[in-house]
Amino acid sequence: MKITKRILILLLIALIALQFYRPEKNDAEVRDVTSFEKETKPSPLVVGVLQTKCYDCHSNKTVYPWYAEVAPVSLWLNDHVEEGNEHFNASAWDSYEDKKKDHKLEELIEEVEEGKMPLNEYTWLHGGSLSQAEKDAVIAWAKEARKKYKSAVTDGQ
Repeated sequence: MKITKRILILLLIALIALQFYRPEKNDAEVRDVTSFEKETKPSPLVVGVLQTKCYDCHSNKTVYPWYAEVAPVSLWLNDHVEEGNEHFNASAWDSYEDKKKDHKLEELIEEVEEGKMPLNEYTWLHGGSLSQAEKDAVIAWAKEARKKYKSAVTDGQ
């Protein structure tokens, strides 16, 4: 019993100490996805999906829920946002070459088709995964947007 009590006290102390560590937030002044949306031309439905299900992890600005201030959740969320931006960042769209843009859209299609995006953890906390109509709209939009980059890549070779 003594050992269990000591372990619990140490865990509590560690949890309290962890509250003082704050990871850097993905918190630009503005969520700048203008170039991305201007180039790829998503429909209003797709823009809505991107805003509610994608941009928190895939842009330069995340809207953090209140529980993002509590460790270890803050660390866990920070890791998800960093990894999401590593794979695809709509705010960095202008910095991508056409070949990379094509590849990013190809990956987006694949992830949505396979039900990997948005992440289950995100939908649990932010409400609902994509409906079939939303999936279909996002996939159709991304396939159409890819045509521009595919031809640019093919013409460039």
